[in-house]
Amino acid sequence: MYKQINLMKYYNNILETIGNTPLVKINKICKDVNALVLAKIETSNPGNSVKDRMALQMIDDAEADGRLKPGGTIIEGTSGNTGMGLALVALLRGYHLICVLSDKQSKEKMDILRAVGAEVHVCPTNVAPDDPRSYYSVSKRLASETPNSWYVNQYDNPSNAKAHYLSTGPEIWEQTGGKITHFVVGVGTGGTISGAGKFLKEQNPNIKLWGIDTYGSVFKKYHETGEFDENEIYPYITEGIGEDILPKNVDFSVIDKFEKVTDKDAAVYQRMLAKQEGIFVGNSAGSAIKGVLQLKEELTKDDVVVVLFHDHGSRYVGKMFNDDWMKERGFLDENILTAGDLVAKHGDQSLVMVYGEELVSHAIEKMRQFSISQIPVIKDGKFAGSLDDKKVYQSLVDNPGLKDTPISSIMMEPFPMVKEDATIEQVSKLISNDVTAVLVELNNGSHHIITRQDLISAIR
Repeated sequence: MYKQINLMKYYNNILETIGNTPLVKINKICKDVNALVLAKIETSNPGNSVKDRMALQMIDDAEADGRLKPGGTIIEGTSGNTGMGLALVALLRGYHLICVLSDKQSKEKMDILRAVGAEVHVCPTNVAPDDPRSYYSVSKRLASETPNSWYVNQYDNPSNAKAHYLSTGPEIWEQTGGKITHFVVGVGTGGTISGAGKFLKEQNPNIKLWGIDTYGSVFKKYHETGEFDENEIYPYITEGIGEDILPKNVDFSVIDKFEKVTDKDAAVYQRMLAKQEGIFVGNSAGSAIKGVLQLKEELTKDDVVVVLFHDHGSRYVGKMFNDDWMKERGFLDENILTAGDLVAKHGDQSLVMVYGEELVSHAIEKMRQFSISQIPVIKDGKFAGSLDDKKVYQSLVDNPGLKDTPISSIMMEPFPMVKEDATIEQVSKLISNDVTAVLVELNNGSHHIITRQDLISAIR
């Protein structure tokens, strides 16, 4: 209860600040969208995410019906944000919290949970949900082994959707004066879109609910066909949305459509929100706003679109907001036009070479030492030949004794040579099944190498 005494204004505790988050117009990114696009900024919740709402509701309901007893332990599998919400409530009400996360979640999320007193267990991402190592299975096991514990199970816990039916939906309806036409939100556990969406459709059944999904998740195809297709499941980077299970909190009957957004687009648009709108939010927000842009042809000038931004960007500073991390995954478009541009990516490394007079075993050792598959051969001060792992393998299978003979006895033709201003297209034409690399002569007289893998990394 918000109190005002003798002009003092304060809350009794941090939990009372949950909810009543602002609605903010998206300007630059949505300038070509023929509708009013408003973001529901959930970062103003005390735990900096929308999950505070349902964390409080789930604990309130568990206390009320006796599932959670005084001094008990709360156990949950989480992508980090639900854990933060649970941690705040647990701190104030005297519970111990155990959070189980998958290893794809950002280090920041794990550190934040530990900072607020949670015990954190990290599990592998790329295992089936019923695998004993999965964070679903580990959560259930810990709950069965821990005395006086309560397993939250946000995926199937009806208090999740209930929280959004009671708070998020009514807030959006009131803030838009009932003019909302579309509600767009990333779908993970499904509580937000199902709970808030149910409330909004009760007020106006014509409101459209668009769920944002990611590639590697089952939601979109299941919604469209009713088929749970395991072929749709594969690892993805996007955090907080998509699933390889069907949570009970996802009410597919209330959702009008799903739209998939790529990992790259989610990361790129997350960064754009910070740089163009000054809104420093999380990975799923990038997915959500890109989903709106992908569906913009379905919008009109009279539409009022509310897109929900789940969490804060501070949880992703080591990942999506880190240039090196983005470049490693090909998420930052680089202006790679020439051979020189490409070798500049590893220009701090010297070209590894062997001499024709060296033994084949020396070439094998250098390939192993530097983790390379091909190597140029020098003889009489010139590039006289080359070796690759395929040639070495075939030669030694046929005659193992060749490892103690000179490299010149098994070397192939030298790699083609190009100048550093050669275009990527020109270099690509030189690579074939038989030619695994191209040498680049730099303007300073030194040389470098471009492999097939380098060319693949340059594709955008």
